[in-house]
Amino acid sequence: MKEYKNTQEAVAELKKMQERMAAYSHASGMLYYDSVTGAPKETTEGRGHTMGIISEDSYRILVNEDTPVLLDYLIANNDQLDENTKLEVKELKKDYDETSKIPVDEYVQYSILLNEAENIWHKAKIKSDYAMFEPYLAKIVATTIRFAGYLDPKKKPYDVWLNEFEEDLTMEVADRYFETLRAELVPLIKKVAKSKVKIDDSFSHKNYALNKQRKFSDYIMNVMTIDRDHCAIAETEHPFTINFNKNDVRITTHYIKDNLVSSMFSVIHEGGHALYELNGGDEFMYTCLSGGTSMGIHESQSRFFENIIGRSEGFTGFLYPYLKKLFPSQFKDVTKKMLLLAINKAEPSLIRTEADELTYSMHIMIRYELEKKMISGELSTKDLPAEWNRLYKEYLGVDVPNDKEGCLQDSHWSGGAIGYFPSYSLGNAYSAQMLNAMKKDLNVDALTAKGDLKPIVEWLKEHVHKYSSSKKPPEIIRICCNEDFEPHYYTDYLKEKFSRIYELKD
Repeated sequence: MKEYKNTQEAVAELKKMQERMAAYSHASGMLYYDSVTGAPKETTEGRGHTMGIISEDSYRILVNEDTPVLLDYLIANNDQLDENTKLEVKELKKDYDETSKIPVDEYVQYSILLNEAENIWHKAKIKSDYAMFEPYLAKIVATTIRFAGYLDPKKKPYDVWLNEFEEDLTMEVADRYFETLRAELVPLIKKVAKSKVKIDDSFSHKNYALNKQRKFSDYIMNVMTIDRDHCAIAETEHPFTINFNKNDVRITTHYIKDNLVSSMFSVIHEGGHALYELNGGDEFMYTCLSGGTSMGIHESQSRFFENIIGRSEGFTGFLYPYLKKLFPSQFKDVTKKMLLLAINKAEPSLIRTEADELTYSMHIMIRYELEKKMISGELSTKDLPAEWNRLYKEYLGVDVPNDKEGCLQDSHWSGGAIGYFPSYSLGNAYSAQMLNAMKKDLNVDALTAKGDLKPIVEWLKEHVHKYSSSKKPPEIIRICCNEDFEPHYYTDYLKEKFSRIYELKD
């Protein structure tokens, strides 16, 4: 085992270890990105072989006999470290303690399983055949439960994974949060359904040429001030964002000929993720503190741009002339107000990613309930479609016609992201509270009406982005808002907005 002469030598070793970890993460990320954007369909086996080798090497960079010696030495000499290095040591100690509890052969096999599951999920979704995917999901759920037992046998397995995506989130906390939303939003959803205001969004479902939609995506990214020298856009089945480092971020979208707003809002959403990564602090490059601090805070950035900016009256008015010019026949009889109402139309729907702001969290609640039941053993993966369909009828009043539009619509479970979904709703709530704070410094409505998003991006960079993972979610909320997290900003925002749109009276 290695011994260290002084703190400087140990810190240099720490930096070297993190750079190696970042390089392997970059390589595995590139393999994943290629697999869902450009790789030929039948290339899973070779990629899985490579991923197995990469994942084992990645494991051993962190988990070996030298790492605890290094970390213990640095902890013992904590007073000689700068603040960022102290945070790196703390984070790596946590990662080491967790990862070392998982046997390396199981760690590698899980990486291979996820590569296979992702490929099968794509095929199953195209065929709308859940039975193809179910055996893989069953293995993922079983592994998730087993790994939770390794990480913290004292906790309920689902609590372990909620905490992985949003620190300190538990079922108890999430249950309280969702119950608040249910109590506040369900009555509002019912009032909207009875409103005399009827919104016609048929123009958004005309035929929109894909090459023009791609041009529109480029325009949106430029308006959002996304640096195209460091951020590319590709196409995939389920849109996502991936960052290899703050100077190389990729977003994806999915174009549908007869649904203009689907890709429009996926680009704005993923663009919000990209801005968070692109504007991270330079000092965190190639360290464990790079990237966003949690999925909830990450989603706050994507949902801020998608909903608060993208669906606002000002930004809609700004985009209107460009859309009218780009799609003259489709927008011939469309007014600014029609566009605003169409993209804010609220009604129960099947697809989470295309859900309106008001009903969106109902989709998240369904997934949350299903995950809890699968991880507790109350729900078998074989029975998932029936329970999915039942909850969609109960929560949203809609019938699910097939697996593609039902339990196969999301890619998350094929990637092992069980415990992620609540972060989407929390991100919405965080973003509403951030808007309230931002309005004290900026005239947000005036800026969006001009399409001048730079001051908004700079505000978020100063209050959120620049910290990368060096601050935890509660700290970010306090920096932004000068108070702790309060979900009422989210429900207040929705009640005000949709009461105005649907002309509801108290």
